[in-house]
Amino acid sequence: MRIEKVTIEDASELLSIYEPYVRNTAITFEYDVPTLDEFKSRIINISSKYPYIKAVDNGEILGYAYANTFKDRKAYDWSVETTIYVKQGKHRMGIGKSLYNALEKSLKNMGILNMNACIAVPVKEDDHLTDVSYRFHKKMGFILVGRFHNIGYKFNTWYDMIWMEKMLGEHNDFPPDVQFGKWTVESDEI
Repeated sequence: MRIEKVTIEDASELLSIYEPYVRNTAITFEYDVPTLDEFKSRIINISSKYPYIKAVDNGEILGYAYANTFKDRKAYDWSVETTIYVKQGKHRMGIGKSLYNALEKSLKNMGILNMNACIAVPVKEDDHLTDVSYRFHKKMGFILVGRFHNIGYKFNTWYDMIWMEKMLGEHNDFPPDVQFGKWTVESDEI
């Protein structure tokens, strides 16, 4: 397995990974599957500033991860929101861990100091949502910083949302500017 940059040519395959999450889970609060053109636009806009990466094995994309703007204000430049999706049936194989490790390294090299994850969590686990994303992020070194109650409604159920964070570097009085758009990813065999 290799970790590589996502290209616009990957849009259809990435969308096929994302689609079942929209249709069958409350992991994303998105109701409608984006069109291919919308998904391509997302890839272009995000990857122009932040890492957008994929895990590939024998030509098959097994998952993807990216960082995006946390808040659109200059003071938040050193913080990002992260996203990760692994292909259905390919969980618990180290794909997510490999993607997040590569994402973290890319972000650190850009000067990002805070990784933030917005995670849907169930009040009570059901067929659409478990706490597996919370447990994954905790294992990756994120800590819980807040919970919003009954904030997302999908599948006739109210779900909570939590924020988790991971600090990537020292927060000093004069942090260097973030190097937006200047990200790389190591594509070593995993």
